[in-house]
Amino acid sequence: MAAAAAVPQGHRRRAPVQGAPTAWTWKADMNSINSTPIKATVAGVPRIGPRRELKKAVEAHWAGTLDAVGLAEVAAQLRADSWNQLIDAGLDSVPTNTFSYYDQVLDTAVLLGAVPERYAAVADDLERYFAAARGNDQLPPLEMTKWFDTNYHYLVPEIDDRTAFSLNPNGILADLREAAQVVSGRAGLRPVVIGPATFLKLAKATPGSGEPFARLSELTPLYAELVSLLAADGAAWVQFDEPVLATDLTAEEISAIAEVYSTLAAVADRPAIEVAVYFGDPGEALAPLLVTGIDAIGLDLVSGSVPAGEVDLSAVQVVAGVVDGRNVWRTDPDTALQKLQELAGRAAGVAVSTSCSLLHVPYTTEGEDDLDPAVRRWLAFGTEKLSEVDLLARALNDGTDSVAAELGAAREILASRAADPRLANSAVRQRLAEVIESGAQRGSAQVREQLQAQRLGLPPLPTTTIGSFPQTPEIRRTRAGFKNGRIDETAYTKAMQDEIAAVIELQTELGLDVLVHGEPERNDMVQYFAELLEGYASTANGWVQSYGSRCVRPPILWGDVSRPEPMTVGWWQYAQSLTDKPVKGMLTGPVTIIAWSFVRDDQPLAESANQVALAIRDETVDLEAAGAAIIQVDEPALRELLPLRAADQRAYLDWSVGAFRLATSGVRDETQVHTHLCYSEFGEVIDAIAGLDADVTSIEAARSKMEIVDDLGSSGFAAAVGPGVYDIHSPRVPDTAEVAELLQLALKGVPANRLWVNPDCGLKTRGTTEVKAALQNLVAATERAREGLSV
Repeated sequence: MAAAAAVPQGHRRRAPVQGAPTAWTWKADMNSINSTPIKATVAGVPRIGPRRELKKAVEAHWAGTLDAVGLAEVAAQLRADSWNQLIDAGLDSVPTNTFSYYDQVLDTAVLLGAVPERYAAVADDLERYFAAARGNDQLPPLEMTKWFDTNYHYLVPEIDDRTAFSLNPNGILADLREAAQVVSGRAGLRPVVIGPATFLKLAKATPGSGEPFARLSELTPLYAELVSLLAADGAAWVQFDEPVLATDLTAEEISAIAEVYSTLAAVADRPAIEVAVYFGDPGEALAPLLVTGIDAIGLDLVSGSVPAGEVDLSAVQVVAGVVDGRNVWRTDPDTALQKLQELAGRAAGVAVSTSCSLLHVPYTTEGEDDLDPAVRRWLAFGTEKLSEVDLLARALNDGTDSVAAELGAAREILASRAADPRLANSAVRQRLAEVIESGAQRGSAQVREQLQAQRLGLPPLPTTTIGSFPQTPEIRRTRAGFKNGRIDETAYTKAMQDEIAAVIELQTELGLDVLVHGEPERNDMVQYFAELLEGYASTANGWVQSYGSRCVRPPILWGDVSRPEPMTVGWWQYAQSLTDKPVKGMLTGPVTIIAWSFVRDDQPLAESANQVALAIRDETVDLEAAGAAIIQVDEPALRELLPLRAADQRAYLDWSVGAFRLATSGVRDETQVHTHLCYSEFGEVIDAIAGLDADVTSIEAARSKMEIVDDLGSSGFAAAVGPGVYDIHSPRVPDTAEVAELLQLALKGVPANRLWVNPDCGLKTRGTTEVKAALQNLVAATERAREGLSV
């Protein structure tokens, strides 16, 4: 289907959309449009299901116990439940196309015909999709990294000069038709699509190919065709997500993006167009975007701010993201209403919305009976945020007197939180100040290297793993039984020790040089510690999607943090008692604990990070006192929290690096400190990684074919490093030749005396059989590489 012909700006022709609401008129001198303004909506919704129904169905499909029809039935029910919930909550615009079996960026690659050719060999559409997402026995998956500054991981599109974009709209149109049947005229439908600029900015060029963003004009006619098709199928609005506009862009890039939306706004017979910008302010991109002829701009007014007074909003509706879509605290209604009322005097219309998709928060606080009652009152998960959107919309449109009682109740809850004395622990704050004032730090890297080499006596290219070993159903059942009281502490400890012994035996059999205890007692690398720290709360069912079928339950940091007692020492001591080889003490770093938690919003992140760092510091000191020669403090989220604007990044890097160094400043120079980073683009923070001053840094590198090694080399990075040679996020078992090839690539950029050999990440999500085979190949490839060194 050819793209609809463009018409001059200001003379847009639209055929009436069947069943569309009554037309309304902009304040500006423009034609009326066939879609009513939005009053209350959300930017997007989660898809895993309130009880992780999608996770369970997808994994059953991968295991061969649920066919494609059964999987589709589960998905359809989740979509219908979501749409009905939005309408029942009072929202008048329902987002569609927010469901995904794995990832919305991969879905967009499918929509635009941008899935790499290598997956064409898989005949079935769904299995081809999953092959791109997670690989199969023959095909590696797409690279994966973090979605802006969140803990959600997306699959990175690969674009090369041979990529021939083509529109494949069947999925988005089927979703829209399905929604129309469920919604049945009770609300307008608004398909959500990742915008062309964000898609190409997130994509990666294959070696030798040009930058994907340079092909923006090739996507314009496909998006123009899409908006026409959506209008024909009854979409009242279409939302193009362009969070890339909250990042630093050149004037030329902004101009190119504005040109795209001018073209889309000029398409005849289209829905109303909203461009949604979240995770920050659009900055200099806002003014050019506002004159393109789009109908609405979605703004994140939690991470960002109300546009300055000189910005002319009179020709657009502002979809105001005043309810936080990323954190779990109740909205201050007075602050939100102040923003809404300011916009109401300037914009053509104002809708109340969330700052971003609710993908990043749990479904509901209902059933969280084990939470401290006071803390639970302060929280708003997804369902509660829908109520907040509805309340604010009614207050804005009907007046605050109409909802006075509800506003009063919200204010009382906020006041109770602010007045709770547990939010400030004077002892913690005083001790933290004293440690920082002392200026405690480790000795020089050169001195540490000599002392550690003498103590450890490791071979060249030492082999290790990142920490966790497979968490079998039996391990999970045992932990659940202990938590639920079905297993007493003695039986639980014995079961975990048996698992630790088995992991130590396996690593010894495989010939690894530095061992780990496998972490069977840990439900999650952040949640485990949060449950043992004061100032934290954990949920029973507060699941959010991290990637694909991987879900996490971020803990809630609500008060000042302290460590009542050692958290890992006993487990480490037992593991070390079973072997003469060094066993790493395994801890999660303060920045990652902060990044993967819902963090209090009443003090700077840096203050919370330092409190966590002090607790981790105490743990490192106790591990060392117990005899640990190597302590790993993982910081996989270091890059994740990096602000999107360069102007804001230095301050973050200063406090995040400072928090890590605070956490590791208590151990002696002969104790080797490791850290681990994974699944982010780390090239731009190499200096910060060096600033951590860890003795050994392991880092994800397998999917990117050792790309990080070039960054390390060009930066002059001088510490030991372990670029991953085994991609643990795929069920593929790399053979010895593949691992050996990656090792040789690493050796081109890292001297052998500074190179460690390890997987990309922990092995928690993999099966024991595949892990054993992969580690056998890792050790065999390392032995081959060592022979080459001696020649």
